[in-house]
Amino acid sequence: MIRTQISLTEEQAKRLRAQSEIKGISQAEILRQALDAYFDQDDLLRRVELAREAIGVVSSGYTDLAENHDEHLAVIYYEDIVRGRENL
Repeated sequence: MIRTQISLTEEQAKRLRAQSEIKGISQAEILRQALDAYFDQDDLLRRVELAREAIGVVSSGYTDLAENHDEHLAVIYYEDIVRGRENL
């Protein structure tokens, strides 16, 4: 582990000491857990944003897809079958 020094407000230090006593773990461990939670949340937000971007990239262009997905798929499958026959 790498030792580091941080500055806390009086209120933060007081609450950190109290949590350390309540949980029976060191103040450093509480800070490490808090940092891990922060980084995990940041990673999750980044993955959500990437997923949103990917969804936009593969957008079907249909505005009624949720309501008429069966009809759209039928047309797509039919077009694939027709193309397949043309390629024979």
